[in-house]
Amino acid sequence: MNAEIEKQIGKNIRCLREKAGMTQELLAAKLQLHGCDITRSAVAKIEVGQRHLYPDEIILIKKILNISYNAIFDVKTEE
Repeated sequence: MNAEIEKQIGKNIRCLREKAGMTQELLAAKLQLHGCDITRSAVAKIEVGQRHLYPDEIILIKKILNISYNAIFDVKTEE
């Protein structure tokens, strides 16, 4: 996957998480409660594009933050 796209998706997640007033620790805890094996450190790595997102994580992040998939995947590309 394109590293710049991963960074943009991570940035989107960070902005949406902060807009929801949620810390990385709280997001990780809520993901864990839904059966996702993830740490605060992994959330931090996702937000800076250093770790890939798994489909189940994307679905849960959407649900927990009450956002759309478009909000997560809104990526500006140069073509």
